[in-house]
Amino acid sequence: MCRLFGFRSSTPAAVHPALVTEKNSLLIQSREHKDGWGIAAYGAEPLPLVAHGVGPAHSDPDFERVSSRVSSHTVVAHIRLASVGAVELRNSHPFHHGRWSFGHNGTLREFAKHRSAVEALISPSLRGHIKGTTDSERCFYLFLTRLAARHSLEHSAPVEGVARAVAETMSLVAALTDRPGVEGGPSAMNFLVTNGEVMVASRRNRTLLVSTGPTCGGTATLPQVGTQVPQFIVASESLCGGPYWAQVEEDDVIGVDARLVFHRWRVQELAGGDLFPPVNPGAPLNAA
Repeated sequence: MCRLFGFRSSTPAAVHPALVTEKNSLLIQSREHKDGWGIAAYGAEPLPLVAHGVGPAHSDPDFERVSSRVSSHTVVAHIRLASVGAVELRNSHPFHHGRWSFGHNGTLREFAKHRSAVEALISPSLRGHIKGTTDSERCFYLFLTRLAARHSLEHSAPVEGVARAVAETMSLVAALTDRPGVEGGPSAMNFLVTNGEVMVASRRNRTLLVSTGPTCGGTATLPQVGTQVPQFIVASESLCGGPYWAQVEEDDVIGVDARLVFHRWRVQELAGGDLFPPVNPGAPLNAA
């Protein structure tokens, strides 16, 4: 289990309160989720600046130092409680490839048993970029494989295409790992992904909350689909304990496009039917 935080705004803003000073900041949550941390922030350049630590965020001065310097229009932050993979820097989220950053809160059921089958779904040209031993990093590269089947990883991608790739990843993994009656329920796949422009998050078997900002001053209702929001903030749990966050429904995928227009889908809508373009292992993908 881990904790996620995603921030997308039309103008750069500091995220130090959410990460460090709020009543239930990620720093506070890291007392339980103590197995590493990471922050990816997007500025004027298309590639994110990414920092990782391998220890608890609350006792690592680098976490507060990095957090205090981040003023960005797009941020992904993560604190880890290891379930699959050792506590090592290479296993700290968010993972990144080119313009894309990805965090995961959850665990794939019986991952050791299904690891080879999951890896077989990843394009060989992307599989070679895997550095660590987590289920999460493999979900990231499966997501990139699905996205690259339709869109270039080097350029802008429509939010619908990103959401579809997330939903396809969830459905493909669930088809391998989920069995009725397994203790703990299905594989937990709260994913958060961005390229600095669009941001998409999914909920499955973990809590996920949304705020339209400020972090502890928004409204506790989801925005209407098609409306432009001032900020899009997602988190595993409320950062302040107040009524300022709306619950994302189970098996929902939500996100904003480059104009911060809010979108919402059901996983089944995006991944149902014959929606998986074939990936030819011998053909190059639109990969960075």
